[in-house]
Amino acid sequence: MDESQDRPISTNGGIDPYGLFDRSTSSVAPERAAVPQSDPSNFNYDYIDTIACVAIYDKLTSTPQIIQIPGGPTHQFIENIASTTYREAQQRGGMIPYTVIREVTENFIHANFSEPVVSVFDKGNTIRFADQGPGIQDKDRAQEPGFTSASEPMKKYIRGVGSGLPLVKEVLSFSHGTIKIEDNIGQGSVVTISLLRDLDNSKQPQTTELPSLTDNDKKVLLALMPHNQLGVTDIHNETGMPNASIHASFKKLEGAGILEKIGKKRQLTNEGRQITLSF
Repeated sequence: MDESQDRPISTNGGIDPYGLFDRSTSSVAPERAAVPQSDPSNFNYDYIDTIACVAIYDKLTSTPQIIQIPGGPTHQFIENIASTTYREAQQRGGMIPYTVIREVTENFIHANFSEPVVSVFDKGNTIRFADQGPGIQDKDRAQEPGFTSASEPMKKYIRGVGSGLPLVKEVLSFSHGTIKIEDNIGQGSVVTISLLRDLDNSKQPQTTELPSLTDNDKKVLLALMPHNQLGVTDIHNETGMPNASIHASFKKLEGAGILEKIGKKRQLTNEGRQITLSF
């Protein structure tokens, strides 16, 4: 029997993979009595009654695909949000590591999981995490190790030592990625992580024309994308390309400002990363 046939669709046309919605009423089927979530002193950190939404934008001109994730035991709720986000981003070509997505997802606990929404853009390479919690007042310190607002009940599910967002910032920096923290509309925070160009400059027009690239050039760029630096032997092992072809692509791509030489290895420049993400 195909269980997927028995999974209802959410009322807004999104996907409901967890069977959260009841067909007869088109409303959320209650699983247990809710703990008042508006009062932090009464918040139940062991079981979350909130529904999280993951919105996937294949095109900004069309309605996003929406996946609704029901509440549950806290560790499982966090895992469901992170794994769903990672899977959907990766299926669209995204290369943001799971550890980065997981760390930002865990940050929802500081908002008592108030209206968590995750949005996936740019073929999975930009992900935005929004909530309607108390917000983050000092956005710079939140990205430095050791600054935390975690309470004792939270530490059952997160480390709570102020290492999460600093780790995200560090990992993304290896790939020329970025993290940006903003205030949400009304209240709450929005954390955006991206492997694209600096988010503050993302709306500026691109003036560099895409050079003519051969299939070998593209193989080299795609091999370098998940890594920081690779040499000729590394590229050969990844792609099976002859060394002479790799050297030829290196020379061409360096001359175009797409690669830069670090010792005997190469890495993508910021421009090279933008071009590779466009494939």
